[in-house]
Amino acid sequence: MTGRARSAGWVGGAVLGTAATTVALAGVVHHHRVGTVRRDAADLPDRLPAVPPPDREYLVSADDGVALSVEELDPADGGAPECTVVLVHGYLLDRRCWLFQRSDLAHSTAPRVRQVLYDHRSHGRSGHSPRAACTIEQLGQDLHAVIRAAAPEGQVVLIGHSLGGMTIMALAEKNPELFAEQICGVAFLNTSAGDVGRSGLPRPLLSRRNPVMPVAKWLSRWEPSARVIDLGRELCRNLIWSLTRTLAFGDEAVDPALVELLYMMIRAASFEVMTDFLETFGSHNRYAALAGLQYAKTLVLGSDADRLIQYQHSEAIAALLPDAELVQVAGTGHATMLEAPQRVNKHLLDLLSRCAGAPPRRETGPAREMRA
Repeated sequence: MTGRARSAGWVGGAVLGTAATTVALAGVVHHHRVGTVRRDAADLPDRLPAVPPPDREYLVSADDGVALSVEELDPADGGAPECTVVLVHGYLLDRRCWLFQRSDLAHSTAPRVRQVLYDHRSHGRSGHSPRAACTIEQLGQDLHAVIRAAAPEGQVVLIGHSLGGMTIMALAEKNPELFAEQICGVAFLNTSAGDVGRSGLPRPLLSRRNPVMPVAKWLSRWEPSARVIDLGRELCRNLIWSLTRTLAFGDEAVDPALVELLYMMIRAASFEVMTDFLETFGSHNRYAALAGLQYAKTLVLGSDADRLIQYQHSEAIAALLPDAELVQVAGTGHATMLEAPQRVNKHLLDLLSRCAGAPPRRETGPAREMRA
């Protein structure tokens, strides 16, 4: 090697070394900065409202024996409820994500409602599911089991966020008669009817066409990888916290306490659980199932800054529902119920007031859109 070549190599190595060092230092600075933000959020426990304690908590056995953790809240004023609301959370979350809704709904008097909240299989406090049963179809049947146990009679309103909305669609696909006889209202928050490669619709992050998904599924089948990745998630916790803020919220200035709450729910789900449900997102296509909702009053709510399931998916759902109110919540991301609870709850309470004590509405009309 000539002297000139050696010099060029040394210069190139120095440049690469300097770049690597700069990146490493930036990573360390970012890690400490986010750590400080998280500690400040933890030092202020009153940043989030107190959670009304459940009046009852119990287990419901799914049709394959998996134990589903369920809790109920009665109206805060002790009055008789006019309907039952079942809240169905999203992927990798648990019923803690309904923090603001459970408080406002508990204090609602027009109408008074009884709330039923539960954790999906392999999420929160529910039992672990075999991988083969980690499907949206099975989640729909789990929801049916919860309704049979918690609300065998009377009017029911279902509220589903993201995967929770898909779960409601799976229930409508398998048991459409429930939506003509008992379920009088449905709220779909930041969700999709599927076929994420459908012409004219942007692809959500969990699209089967996303190249990251096949790699994640392959890794999940290699047993040592799950332990290694879970360790890596802990080492990169502050980076993942930042990604959670970016992907789940529309405003980077969102209260860090909300980001921390969402992060802790996601962190509680192992890599194995994360990958167990990936296959079912790729096969989710329930546009036809929406016909089962023709007798229910419906709210379809999406966000203009949702980076996971874009607003066009809400528009596509509302276009096929005969009695839908379509709402765009401006400036918010995927976790709209946490980021803009007052705006979301206003529309939820309006839906409940239209449903309470009334039989399912059977006339049809075009979906109407509004911004919140």
